[in-house]
Amino acid sequence: MSDNGLSRFLGGSPAQVLPRLVFLSFVVGIVLSALNLDPIDLVHMVIDFFERLWNLGFQAIGKLGGYLLIGAIVVVPIWLVTRVLAMGKSR
Repeated sequence: MSDNGLSRFLGGSPAQVLPRLVFLSFVVGIVLSALNLDPIDLVHMVIDFFERLWNLGFQAIGKLGGYLLIGAIVVVPIWLVTRVLAMGKSR
C-alpha cells in the first residue's frame, strides 16, 4: 500500500492520526473508568443483548404458532362441518 493510500485510509498522515487516537483512547478510558465499566463488561453486554434479541424473536414465532393452533381448533372443525353439509346438499 502506498503512502498516499495509507493516508487516505487513515484519514490523514500517520503522524497526525496517532496522537488523535492516543488522546481519544485516553478520554474514553477516563469516561469508562468513571462509569465503572470494563471493556470485557461491554463485550458481555453486547453479547447478552443479541442473545436476548435472538430469544425474543423465537418467542414471537412461538406465540404466532400458538395463535395459529388456537384458531385452528375453532376454524378447522367449522370448515369440516360446512364441507360435509355442502356435500350432502350437492347430492
